[in-house]
Amino acid sequence: FLLVCDHASNFIPAEYGTLGLPAADLTRHIAWDPGALPVARHMAGALDAPLVHSGVSRLVIDCNRPLDAGNLFWTVSEDTIVPGNQDIDAADRRHRIALAYDPFHDAIERVVRARLAQGQETWIVSIHSFTPVYLGTQRPWHIGIIHDTDERLASPLIARLRAVDGINVGVNQPYSPADKVYFTLEKHARSRGLPCAMIEIRNDEIAGEAGQRMWGERLAGILSEVEAQVPVGGRIAR
Repeated sequence: FLLVCDHASNFIPAEYGTLGLPAADLTRHIAWDPGALPVARHMAGALDAPLVHSGVSRLVIDCNRPLDAGNLFWTVSEDTIVPGNQDIDAADRRHRIALAYDPFHDAIERVVRARLAQGQETWIVSIHSFTPVYLGTQRPWHIGIIHDTDERLASPLIARLRAVDGINVGVNQPYSPADKVYFTLEKHARSRGLPCAMIEIRNDEIAGEAGQRMWGERLAGILSEVEAQVPVGGRIAR
């Protein structure tokens, strides 16, 4: 497995201040995916898997979007206007891409290419978190598995999670590839025919260390079960 965490950090470089936002807004989901990185780190440790994560807030640039996306730089996130993103000129655009976007995707590329060059099986899983309430709407799912037509990882993940009592599993909920949230996996996995899936955990489930560890260990255990079903020297079935 190769794990990626696109929205791991709420760090904003000093040159951007707070992008005109109150400091409290930078702890909200609009700035990052709270809890996602600790979960990813627990998973990486349990799976002995590499982890590539972003180091800059998605408010500076959203690394999980194509460069031509309208929300590469969020001018309004959820219901919050981001003053520092209202008038981004060409020079600032290039600077932000070089600062955070290119290093993130270049790091994933280096890992993938090195693994494939060694003939190492590579399945890519991205870890995210989502808010319990979005624009006034309650979200009942504890976890969502996001996938497109390639369900090699998604289907066994969904089946095993649904077998756990008390877990409400969303399938392409609260987001789906139609919402343009699948870019990192499309770029690095789908373009090569590599199995992949996106995991979204409701962030109240992973607000503290206990929940982060529990979900990290649970997901690592499930992924290990999936891996164990692939014959030695075989490839996960298409």
